[in-house]
Amino acid sequence: MSYPNPLQQNLAYAIVKTNFVSPEDVVAQKIVIQKGSPRGVHFQRAGPREKVYFKSEDVHACIVTCGGLCPGINTVIREIVCGLNYMYGVHDILGIEGGYRGFYSKNTIQLTPKVVNDIHKRGGTFLRTSRGGHDTNKIVDNIQDRGINQVYIIGGDGTQKGAALIYKEVERRGLQVAVAGIPKTIDNDIAVIDKSFGFDTAVEEAQRAINAAHVEVESVENGVGIVKLMGRYSGFIAMFATLASRDVDCCLIPESPFYLEGQGGLFEFIEQRLKENGHIVIVVAEGAGQEYVAQSMHAVSEKDASGNRLLLDVGLWLTQKIK
Repeated sequence: MSYPNPLQQNLAYAIVKTNFVSPEDVVAQKIVIQKGSPRGVHFQRAGPREKVYFKSEDVHACIVTCGGLCPGINTVIREIVCGLNYMYGVHDILGIEGGYRGFYSKNTIQLTPKVVNDIHKRGGTFLRTSRGGHDTNKIVDNIQDRGINQVYIIGGDGTQKGAALIYKEVERRGLQVAVAGIPKTIDNDIAVIDKSFGFDTAVEEAQRAINAAHVEVESVENGVGIVKLMGRYSGFIAMFATLASRDVDCCLIPESPFYLEGQGGLFEFIEQRLKENGHIVIVVAEGAGQEYVAQSMHAVSEKDASGNRLLLDVGLWLTQKIK
């Protein structure tokens, strides 16, 4: 069953009446395709619909943050609360504290626009976080016991895998509960969207580290500066920070394999650059060259509490190799 979108009665958002997103609207995964090629993968377009599936007065929402920290988490929490309250007239919003564990350890806080008014000015997460602690049955039991029917989950890869399990269990029990996953990654490694929250801040901070390395290497003979940046499977931070700083000589990212020795190898490039400039700055994403590091250290693949593969220190490995 569906109901008219409350935005239709909201004077502040009157313009939305003529700009609702159609259920048929989709966004293509690949922008450039060849003539005659398959249609490819498409995603449903986000945005306000003309019909909604919950009456405002019947909504009991909750918000939880899980995994590592990321710039902008508090802004996302604030916008969910203010959006639900001001735009849709929802007044029952619960904050689950301490990640997934908070569902069954009973750590909660009532969220209102007044409570979250200035949290966007603070770092970290207002609701606190943790890794792991996912127990699908306990979490869904708690959702059911509290009468929650909208769950907003802010987190990365491991967190979203957990959100998918929650959705499947909700579906299996036949509960009328909407589960919304809000991807948290400063790596900007999400298809279709322009930019993930926290990415701009990460690039800005990365430039400071690059600038510091450049000052150091310019001050010594044959100075080599290595700046390791975040980027587990993608090199967006490393690449954008490199383009923005203009002081980087070489950028290594997971998407582009490299090798050290031989013609066209990294060592040859470093030697040439040192002869020309007397110094070099190398930026490396943390996920780059992992296969070489693993071979060198005879390491066994391990995972963290969120299920992510633990990366080996490519920065330290590269430093030792260059020495």
